[in-house]
Amino acid sequence: MRKGFIITVFALVFASQLTAQRCTTFAYQQVLIKNDASLAERMNAIETFTRQHAVAAENNIAGRVEGNVIVIPVVVHVLYHDPSEKITDAQVQSQVEVLNRCFRHRNADSVKTPSYFKSLAADVEIEFRLATSDSRRRYTNGIVRKYTPVTKWGMDDKMKFSSAMGDDAWDAKSYLNIWICKLDRLAGYSSLPGSDVAKDGLVLDFGAVTAINSGGGYDMGKTAVHEVGHWLGLKHLWGDENCGDDGVDDTPKQASYTSGCPSTSRITCGNGPNGDMYMNYMDFTSDACMNLFTKGQKARIRALFDPGGPRYSLLTSKGLNMPLIFESPLPETDPQWLHVQLYPNPASSFITLDMAYDTRWVGNMLQMTNLQGQTVMEIQVTSKIQLVDIKKIPAGIYFLAAKRADGESIKLRFVKL
Repeated sequence: MRKGFIITVFALVFASQLTAQRCTTFAYQQVLIKNDASLAERMNAIETFTRQHAVAAENNIAGRVEGNVIVIPVVVHVLYHDPSEKITDAQVQSQVEVLNRCFRHRNADSVKTPSYFKSLAADVEIEFRLATSDSRRRYTNGIVRKYTPVTKWGMDDKMKFSSAMGDDAWDAKSYLNIWICKLDRLAGYSSLPGSDVAKDGLVLDFGAVTAINSGGGYDMGKTAVHEVGHWLGLKHLWGDENCGDDGVDDTPKQASYTSGCPSTSRITCGNGPNGDMYMNYMDFTSDACMNLFTKGQKARIRALFDPGGPRYSLLTSKGLNMPLIFESPLPETDPQWLHVQLYPNPASSFITLDMAYDTRWVGNMLQMTNLQGQTVMEIQVTSKIQLVDIKKIPAGIYFLAAKRADGESIKLRFVKL
């Protein structure tokens, strides 16, 4: 058995995209541990707890009554830049329904499980519902939509913070947070039990959530199933090393992840005659080939909800209670432009700079230069829509330029009459 607890990250590449890393587990683990020296110790303690309680559950000596369905409140943060990314309530609900069908073993494709693995398949007895009440007992539909000037996100958790133009997590002790945004060549990734509560939850690319318009590859909504598996303490089947240990007795050891959608058994690590359980949600196969969690995985998941477990607090969440405060939601306002606008052009007295699409320009300096490259004016941006007085500069052609600390730059040309 491997003693260390590996932080796992699921990073798949869609066929239409450029080649990218499939899984940056080790790098992500090192970054998290570097930023939190106690993380490894905390996760090892959770792993010990999980193994002990999972064994108790399998031996029917767990403290809870089997058959109780655990219902988890969900809040979905939709971070869109282009209005076309503002996915609908129906799409979000469709994703939640996919989670429920898969975790309850009610997906129609569960009949595809090979006969030799069917007896191992489990109804995990976990369900997910969009929250009806926030932490202050105000009404919510469980969906937060927020415009962001960020066009693409990396695996650095910035989408989880309003200060970085993302959206802050709701109380992770009471809600499962799901961020949906445009990821840079990733399908999704997840935190694991024991992570920083401000970063607790999973992140999904828009392309992995289109369960309504499902086709092939990774667009049937099962990326979320895989990531929620991580959020509930499951590892990849290969334990993130060759023939490694995933901490589950009824999943055969396998060498590594499985690509595509195999049609025959795949024998590795001496796991014949049945071979790899590549149809398990914790492999990397295409969505169309994923169709089961095992009884051993169920035991690990439900162990987290035992008293003292890292997900125990979700059992007393008020996120699905009747709200006490009903407020009309503020209207969603999108910027009129998705890049800096300068008008009028030509102009004789004033020009207006509209930077409402990205408030990060406020506080930066703009330089106005003439055709000879000489600086004729410096302007500090104090408002997202800024009026600039140009009455004193001679007629001619001028340029306005600025560069932010994050590397973003602008250069605009205008004519002074």
